[in-house]
Amino acid sequence: MARHEVALQGREEIAEGTMAFRFAKPAGFDFKPGQSVNVALLEPPADPNSTRRTLSLASAPFEGDLMVATRMREGSAFKRALKALPLGSHVRLVGPAGTMTLHEDPARAAVFIAGGIGITPFRSMLLQAEHDRLGHRLFLAYSNRRRDQAAFLAELQALERRNDRFRLLSLMTDTDGMLNEERLGGIVADAVKPVYYLAGPPAMVQAMKAILTRNGVGGDDVRSEEFFGY
Repeated sequence: MARHEVALQGREEIAEGTMAFRFAKPAGFDFKPGQSVNVALLEPPADPNSTRRTLSLASAPFEGDLMVATRMREGSAFKRALKALPLGSHVRLVGPAGTMTLHEDPARAAVFIAGGIGITPFRSMLLQAEHDRLGHRLFLAYSNRRRDQAAFLAELQALERRNDRFRLLSLMTDTDGMLNEERLGGIVADAVKPVYYLAGPPAMVQAMKAILTRNGVGGDDVRSEEFFGY
């Protein structure tokens, strides 16, 4: 698997408790929307398990840099060290890797179900699909506790306004309640032969799998990625 040392070009808080980090894209670095990279600190702290993390690429391939985003857990020495890196510092990227990428058949809809920072691979897929003018119908159910914790929400709302092939359901569980079978069914009612993509906390992913199973969705039509360490 390819290894690259890349410079940290920028960072910003994109939601409460969530940071995005942008790195220079190496020449010839090709990836598919939805893939991930392993980010390794060149001078990691001495704490256990603080050297590296696997993070989804939130940036789309057509964009000029590489972006990852993560919840900034107080107990993570890796995340504290990454946040403290001076701009221009280098990290090592290994990858890309991962198979949770958009299916090729445009006659089949794609239904993305994201919880919290699980939105990252879907941002990449959605922006690249628009850029490439793909024919897929795209649906996103995106769940967060509160609006100020919803990374990329304004960008996704803007995407829905300009792309009539994309539909967004955004839920804030503190006020709207949880994503359930009825709400999911409402947004995908006219999705043709959908393939489902799930990303978020393990409990959410398992709950959504159970809903899909009850509704006769086969395992070959469900792709998932669990995000640990919230």
